[in-house]
Amino acid sequence: MSERLPFFDAAALTALRRVTEVAASPDGTWLAVSVARRTDDGAKYVSDLWRVALDSADSPVALTRGMSNDRAPSFRSDGSLCFLSNRNPRDGKPDEGDDERAQVWMLPARGGEPQPLTDEPLGVIAFKLAARAERMIVLAPVLPGVAHESQRARAAEIKAKGPSALRYTRLPARHWDHWLPAAATHVIAYEAAGAGRVDLTPTAERDFAIEPDFDVSADGRAVVITRARPGPGRIDDGDLHWIEIATGRPRDFGATPRRMVAHPRISPDGASIACTVHDRRDDVHGVPGVWLFELATGEGRPLCPALDDWPRDIAWTADGQSVVFTIDDRGDVPVMSVDVATREVVRITRRESGGSHEAIVCGRIRDEVVGIRHRWSHPPEPFRVKRAPGTEPEIVARLSGFDPRVAEDHVAWSSHETESEPGVRVQWFVARPAETSGIDRRPTLHWIHGGPRHQWADGWHWRWNVIAAVAQGYAVVLPNPRGSTGFGAEYMEGLWRNRWGDTCFRDLMRVADEVDRQPWCDSSRVGAMGGSFGGYMVNWFAGNTTRFRALVSHAGIFSFRGLLAAGDHPAWWRHEMGADPFDDPEAYGKYSPDRRIDRWKTPTLVIHGANDFRCPLSEALALFEALQSRGVASELVVFPDENHWILKPRNTLAWYESVFDFLRRHMESEAAR
Repeated sequence: MSERLPFFDAAALTALRRVTEVAASPDGTWLAVSVARRTDDGAKYVSDLWRVALDSADSPVALTRGMSNDRAPSFRSDGSLCFLSNRNPRDGKPDEGDDERAQVWMLPARGGEPQPLTDEPLGVIAFKLAARAERMIVLAPVLPGVAHESQRARAAEIKAKGPSALRYTRLPARHWDHWLPAAATHVIAYEAAGAGRVDLTPTAERDFAIEPDFDVSADGRAVVITRARPGPGRIDDGDLHWIEIATGRPRDFGATPRRMVAHPRISPDGASIACTVHDRRDDVHGVPGVWLFELATGEGRPLCPALDDWPRDIAWTADGQSVVFTIDDRGDVPVMSVDVATREVVRITRRESGGSHEAIVCGRIRDEVVGIRHRWSHPPEPFRVKRAPGTEPEIVARLSGFDPRVAEDHVAWSSHETESEPGVRVQWFVARPAETSGIDRRPTLHWIHGGPRHQWADGWHWRWNVIAAVAQGYAVVLPNPRGSTGFGAEYMEGLWRNRWGDTCFRDLMRVADEVDRQPWCDSSRVGAMGGSFGGYMVNWFAGNTTRFRALVSHAGIFSFRGLLAAGDHPAWWRHEMGADPFDDPEAYGKYSPDRRIDRWKTPTLVIHGANDFRCPLSEALALFEALQSRGVASELVVFPDENHWILKPRNTLAWYESVFDFLRRHMESEAAR
């Protein structure tokens, strides 16, 4: 193995602070930022709130500190800072273990200690505050048929004594890493200072989306939340559920068969709702659009009719004249803006600045957008940008503890394109050691992204960090084959309807051919890694090519039939494939990796989290058994306490150690030995 660079490793990665959310103060002078840090014992991350000044050179200041998780900052109209915390409302100390329940707390604008505003029996899922009124809306789980004052005691009794049975009349029954609980999400309104609690949805059961999004009007008179209803193909449709708080009167917007609605945001004047709309079709997957629903008529229309890719966050400008959003765009995630009257779309963040932007919000006074910005060369940090086309975004604080000069001095990053077939060009990035050590050719890793509707971007990745791999001496290739977002709807459709092992595989092989010809690539030491869809693609590689010296399959799909049986959203998987194993098993399984297990020769590391329901552990166990029974060099690493992602600091260290140790043992050429 070539010499390692000492500047960065997995331990340094897990020690960095993680910026996750921002909120702009009503007077526009500072940001409240949620920042996660590793605890002293290295066991987990906890989150603090920080104050970042916008109008002065004052250094950032931690507003909270301790073992509680303080997150989701939001400002009341009087300037008080509210947030979610698992500290106990009765004594201010963090709850421990399985009894953690977040509540809404407040740091008064005039100063002083945090004060609890809620004491929901089963905790608070999320909350929002009205911009111009003393109104708060919370989402909270509620056990059906149990009085409010008995909720906590009943939940404790069930946990201690049972019954633990969960009853379902339709799927899904699981989501990501948990069984859907008996408690239902309710929408609850509070007056000022946590008083005047009113449950706006007292009979709610499975009424709202599994991961609901919601908003409250600036005047505090209404709330909107994403609703879920059984739709064609046993997939939930979605619409907007509007509730007038004074009367409790509901209205629904956008209820259309095969439609999903997300990210609702009420305009500052309360007259309309901006959101994303995705109409489900069989012939194409399609991309969501940014829509506008008028409250007076209930009618909706596309706000960006020419949008050809995947919008993410949405926010209104303070004047209500524009909606800003982020979008995947050829390996970047810029901030965009659309004028509500003219429907003109402009790119706010300068193209030459690159980078990825998320968690965006608009200040109530300043004509600017704030949020989180990151690049391959630095972790997420709070940023701001003036709301004008082609503006340079400004990092307002370095809270992560990472010096970007470390990456810039030691890593060479570049973007390339390769023609896969006539008219199809595939983008790929490469990150490799800066050539200062005299080593010309590097062992090379192809990292295949998940999704599959996703993209490798000029952005920081906590779970698949290229700098950590470059520090080991590798060149890391990040391809965006067909099926990726950011390159238009037609490009994304390249693997729709059971073409996963077809166009995407050909694109990746063309990129691999091009990489092998590069002067920095040691073509005798090339491996491939992937997670989720990327794990599937690595499994597909194994039965179709022997060009890779080693493979790492994380949370990958081995059997299409197995995934349908054990995955958390089987109806969605059927829709994705457009086929059913019971009707036509041959057509259904033509790109399933288990069909080519007898061709598998490449040493493989299989990694999985036991609590992963999206790509269940059974996929890893079946794959490992197949490899072991055929004498293929293989190892299995299971994390019993993790899900689709490896999140805990010590587990993250073990993940990187396992990966790099396996690659080191299996990627050395005969000459290197």
